Amino acid sequence: MHTLTFGIVTPSFNQGRFISKAVNSVLAQTGVSLQYIVMDGQSRDETHQVMSTYGDAVTFVSEPDTGPANAINKGFARLDVDIYGWLNADDIYYPDALTTVAAFFEAHSEVDVVYGGSNHIDEDDAIIEAYPVEDFSFDVLTERCFISQPAAFFRASTVKRFGPLNETVRGMDYEYWLRLALGGATFARIPQTLAATRLHDEAFTVKHRLAVHEEINHFTKKLLGKTPDRWLFNYAHAKVEAMGITRDRHKVFAAAVGTISVWTALRMNGRVTKAMLQTIRNWLAG
Repeated sequence: MHTLTFGIVTPSFNQGRFISKAVNSVLAQTGVSLQYIVMDGQSRDETHQVMSTYGDAVTFVSEPDTGPANAINKGFARLDVDIYGWLNADDIYYPDALTTVAAFFEAHSEVDVVYGGSNHIDEDDAIIEAYPVEDFSFDVLTERCFISQPAAFFRASTVKRFGPLNETVRGMDYEYWLRLALGGATFARIPQTLAATRLHDEAFTVKHRLAVHEEINHFTKKLLGKTPDRWLFNYAHAKVEAMGITRDRHKVFAAAVGTISVWTALRMNGRVTKAMLQTIRNWLAG
């Protein structure tokens, strides 16, 4: 029987303080055939020094790229494997993650994408909270990204069918899940916790929260024909918090979120839904 081969890519740029934890978590995976490559965007910190300690255990490539999606796509193109995954340089896999995924893929030939549980962790690896993973539902996926990127894996044939990651966005994981689902890819959730995403001040989704939501507004509109209300509200919350308006000023906060939500709905969709207006009324009624 053919043994599935995994290809894992770690996109890296100036994450030298965390990258050894990511690399070690990949190298600790046993019981699977694995090709592993770190695609570095010419980091200027200690990354090169750290990676030099691994010798031939890891393929390390440091060259210019246009961002993490470009680095990941270039890494995938270098690999000849059955299953793809990518692990950011500040995230980690838990033990036996890949053997768990391999067993599921081998038992379910109809499944294109497998995802499991995940945790948010801090700089010292302490668990902050569990990532809100859910059973697959396309309708729910349009409103929230319940698939944790480091805990998701997909067949190489999926990339051949639907194309590589979108290199024009930073939220390439959520954009990719939507694009695959729209194209008819089959998703399956497994109960095991496979990985952890590290939250710290320099993490892109933390440092650039408003930009992330602005981007989601645009690619959901492109893919779905409209930006769902849930994402419009999320953007408005991020915008209001960036303005320094705190939630303890309930009426002011609610009015500001409501106003920005309506304005953004008109800008993105050309209309405001009755459901949005009712939600805002409920907030103001308190």
